[in-house]
Parts: sequence; C-alpha cells; structure tokens
Amino acid sequence: MPSSPPHVGYAAMLEQFHPTEVLELAASAEQSGFRGVMAADRFQPWVPRQGHASFVWNVLGALGQASSGDLGTGMTVPTFRWHPAMVAQASATLAAMYPGRHWLGVGSGEAIDEHVTGAYWPETAERINRMFEAIEIIKKLFVASLAGRDTKHSGPHFSLESTRLWTMPEVAPEILVATSGPVTAKRAGRTVDGIIIDGAPVDKIAGLFARFDEGARESGRTGGTKVLRLHLSWASTHEAAMANAMTEWPNGGMRFPRSDIRSPFEFEQLARLVRPEDFEGRMLVSEDPNAHRATIQSYLDLGFDRIYLHNVGRNQREWIDVFGRDVLPKLVR
Repeated sequence: MPSSPPHVGYAAMLEQFHPTEVLELAASAEQSGFRGVMAADRFQPWVPRQGHASFVWNVLGALGQASSGDLGTGMTVPTFRWHPAMVAQASATLAAMYPGRHWLGVGSGEAIDEHVTGAYWPETAERINRMFEAIEIIKKLFVASLAGRDTKHSGPHFSLESTRLWTMPEVAPEILVATSGPVTAKRAGRTVDGIIIDGAPVDKIAGLFARFDEGARESGRTGGTKVLRLHLSWASTHEAAMANAMTEWPNGGMRFPRSDIRSPFEFEQLARLVRPEDFEGRMLVSEDPNAHRATIQSYLDLGFDRIYLHNVGRNQREWIDVFGRDVLPKLVR
C-alpha cells in the first residue's frame, strides 16, 4: 500500500509581506502542492527592510477562507503582550471556525516583540516557567469549556477568575511548544501534544526528540507531533540566493543569541556582522532544487510529521512554482 505524501506546508512570513499578499501566496502554495500554513505572532519585523508585522490572528482567520489546509501559529507567546486567556480565546475561535484545521504553537518569547508593553524582560528560565504556566491556563480553559463549566487559576505569574470560553470547537486545538533545549523538550513532552523546532542543526534534533518522547512516556503518552519550520534560500542563481539571505534573513547566519534584542534597528546593526560563510551548516543557500530536496528529505527521515518551508527571498512565486514542480513531488515519508 503506497504511503501518503509528506506534509510539507508553507511558512507565511508576516514580517516580509503585506497580509493581502500573504493570502495570495498561501493560496498559490496550496495550488502547487504545499499542505497547510504556519504563521508567527510578531509585533515587529526582525530588520526594517522586511517591512511588515501584521496581526497573526486576523491573517489566520482570512487564510482559513483562502486555503483548505491546516492553520498553525508558529509561534504565539501567551505571557507578555497577551494574557493566556486571550490566546485561548483566539485559538478556540479559530478552531471553531475551521474544525480540525487549527493547531496552537506557543513559545517563550523574544524581546523584539514582547518588550513593547514596557514590562520587565526576565531571564530565560523565568520566560520558560511563564510559558508553561500559561499553557496550564489554556489547557484548563479548553477542558473546562468543553465540559460546559468555569475554571480558575492562581499562580506565580498569572491569575484567572472563574470563567470559561463560550465559543469552542468540538475538539480542542492541539498545543505545540517551540523548543531548542533538552530540558524544555522533556517538559513539553510531559505537558503538550507536540514540539516545534525552528531550524535547529540536524545533529541536535535527535536529542530533542528523545527528551520530548521521554517526557511523554512519563505522562503516560506515546510520542507526539513533531513540527519543523525550515528556513532556506533558493533563487535561480547562487549569487541571488546568497544576496537574499544576506539582506532579507541575516537571522539565518547569526551565531549568537537574539532573544534580548529589542529593536529592528538594533537587529539591523548586529546583522552587519553576518558574512556569507556564516550560513554554512545553519541554512541552505543554493540555486539547486535537488540540494533543497535532499535537505528537506533528511529532516523527514529524522521523523518530522510536518515541515513548513520559508524561502527567505522576495521571489516567492517563482520559488513556489519551482518547488511545487521539482521538489515536493519527489519527497517521501
């Protein structure tokens, strides 16, 4: 019996494109064979050149009409700009509008988006603790609301008065946690339905999977959903692909932490330190579709359930056409 084609979706970059263009690109991607869309909850672009930062929940709602695949937040942060109850409400509403299509991806946050409210920006450990407490509240609201009752919460970072979500889907959205470290991966395994990995080196992924699965077993479950957002740079020539990487996505070549950077203009200054060789081993920059196919296949072989591709350049339509014709049909599970 032949296996189903792998789930390779489109990463809609709200930092780089006007929301109307995002809808058009996502629809084009679906027509070319991409399955589903993920979009991150951003308040600012990484660098000013990217030029946009539209509201993810509005865009996902419209994407539900413009496409027929899954709709994921990769990621939203329910701890600083948002109270977890608001994220729970937004997620439940989207899932009610598009049954079976929405999954909720959450992360611990980065200052460039979350400091805008002027609150204290804590160290990594506290950000992670806040995230898992927020997930506890979201799960409480999902469970109680599906049962038709109120719930409440009082914890070190958040409070919730007795309430429920009045609009719910028949089944609560799957919750996934963005993780880059083994401790968070194991904690996610104990707590949520899956993990999201954002461009981690191949040699690090097996360890993250193992820790997540270990945590899942401790909570009486077997595994969970494993999602990758894969950044890449393809263009018709290597020179154009590298120029796109350098100007549009210097993030891919940064070899230092970025979670405390607060401004796109500050990020732009730091990005000037990036050199073409810094992308080696971190993000594929190539004009060869077969090289990209081999890289994507290597991640599928590691065991990812879903991969969402982000081509960093503005050449989205050309890239969608080429990958839809020459890459996606050759991938196997």
